[in-house]
Amino acid sequence: MRSGALLFPCLLLTLSAPPSAAQSVGTPVLTPIVTARYPHERTSFTQGLQYLGSGTLLESTGVVGQSGVRRVDLKTGKVLSKVATPIAGAFGEGVAALNGVAYHLTWEDGVAVTFDAATLKETGRYRYSGEGWGLTTDGKALIMSNGSPTLVWRDPKTFRVKRSVQVTDAGQPVKNLNELEYVQGSVYANVWLTDRVARIDPQTGKVTAWIDVSALTREVSAAAAKAGHTLTFDDVPNGIAFVPERGTLLLTGKRWPTLFEVKLPGVKPEEPTTTGRARTGR
Repeated sequence: MRSGALLFPCLLLTLSAPPSAAQSVGTPVLTPIVTARYPHERTSFTQGLQYLGSGTLLESTGVVGQSGVRRVDLKTGKVLSKVATPIAGAFGEGVAALNGVAYHLTWEDGVAVTFDAATLKETGRYRYSGEGWGLTTDGKALIMSNGSPTLVWRDPKTFRVKRSVQVTDAGQPVKNLNELEYVQGSVYANVWLTDRVARIDPQTGKVTAWIDVSALTREVSAAAAKAGHTLTFDDVPNGIAFVPERGTLLLTGKRWPTLFEVKLPGVKPEEPTTTGRARTGR
């Protein structure tokens, strides 16, 4: 269910992976170490997140009538500029910037809208089949999810499919792949309605580790409840961005009041490129 409707409130979200995403005994489970906390707009139904460099985030939001793309100051959470998803009735989904172009998906309209990543001025549109969920880039191609166990690599100039891979853990398909981030040869994916992020080998599709973000969910749920804004069924973890100069990840969720900066084993600092995107070795 992706409508963003308020289904039922819960004081603490204690989500767990569905049977299709069951973790095998042999798959490592990693716990992120929080290094910083930043304010995050509480009404932001986060669908996509990317660090652009110089303390600036690119974020996309969902919900019909509230969908759009924005540039956000990391430290303050202030929205620097924003644009609405320019399709009437569209539910906005993931976003990714590559070579100065921001690509923004829609859930059921089958349209990807492109913007100038600096000005957020619309520059074009592409059609695709099926649903759009998460989007990231390995520096050459766009990588897209659609809620199934399939990740698709697309040509950024044509949006045509170049290849695809089925994501599995212990031989079982992992569905509900949502927001994505490519980090140092791996694809990280929020699994919708769970408290876990899958680290995926992009060549084989195998889950190489699970990141347990349940402690972050509990923290924001408690804070939201204390402030009188109890999180709901829809307000799940979603949003992953890589900060290359510090070798950290930024993690948040839909309507979360906090964005966390975390360290994970195996993720190392990198020198940023002149475009603000880290070098991405396979």
